[in-house]
Amino acid sequence: MDWLNALLQGVLLGGLYALFAAGLSLIFGVMRLVNIAHGDLIVAAAYLALVVVEATGLHPLASAVIVVPVMALIGYGMQRLLLNPTLGKDLLSPLLVTFGISVILQNGLLVSFTADSHRLAAGSIETASIEIVPGLAIGILPLMMFSASVLIIWGLELVFYRTSLGRAFRATSDDAEMAQLMMLDRRHIFGMAMALSAAVVAVAGIFLAIRTNFDPASGPARLIFGFEAVIIGGLGNLWGTLAGGIVLGVAQAIGAQISPGWQILAGHLVFFLVLAVKPRGLFPRMD
Repeated sequence: MDWLNALLQGVLLGGLYALFAAGLSLIFGVMRLVNIAHGDLIVAAAYLALVVVEATGLHPLASAVIVVPVMALIGYGMQRLLLNPTLGKDLLSPLLVTFGISVILQNGLLVSFTADSHRLAAGSIETASIEIVPGLAIGILPLMMFSASVLIIWGLELVFYRTSLGRAFRATSDDAEMAQLMMLDRRHIFGMAMALSAAVVAVAGIFLAIRTNFDPASGPARLIFGFEAVIIGGLGNLWGTLAGGIVLGVAQAIGAQISPGWQILAGHLVFFLVLAVKPRGLFPRMD
């Protein structure tokens, strides 16, 4: 039963990793951009949720009504002002810009909130659970995180394949110059893609803030987990990202069951194994 419980908890943890990774997968799929600042944006969203909760008294989950649109606006502005001018045939320039944003975010959060760790208290929902069978229970909060990841990825898929904005995403991704000739404003389309990514980041940041402690230096670890989930699942494939998150979560849960010191290492080992066997991931996007 212990191993079954570890497997179940790993699957639910994979939902959080999928939230970390969904925005990365979306941005790569639309503009072939690797956002080094992605993990720090997740932490920035967690701090924004902390500020909103302290200022308004809202429940941490309810703070999403403010945090999500604010992060979307920040993502749109960041893309239009900082990243769009660097996009082109040179892949190094946008990579360096996102690295610079990462450094600025970490130091800005350090100055504003100090190096002390914080956490959002969500009340009884943190410990509430549903017993499936004796000895096997599902936590309400992990179940909510997993459900949110499924709903968000489903929503992104609908946007990508069932809306005019999604058609613009696909056209710009396939041939940005031709899309520009067809009167699609590439700068606005990329800005909207980053806004969607930042909105997903906001949800991930709120769940992160409830689940565990965070501090200004927490971003790189979140970025690594997100990258691993994206690459395991397949670059540019949103449902593959969910699968990658689950694989990573289950690997970590099984590693922790063997020994607490193996938790993170087990996830990295599975990542390298997948990378060695299938370099494009388990479910690569078919171009």
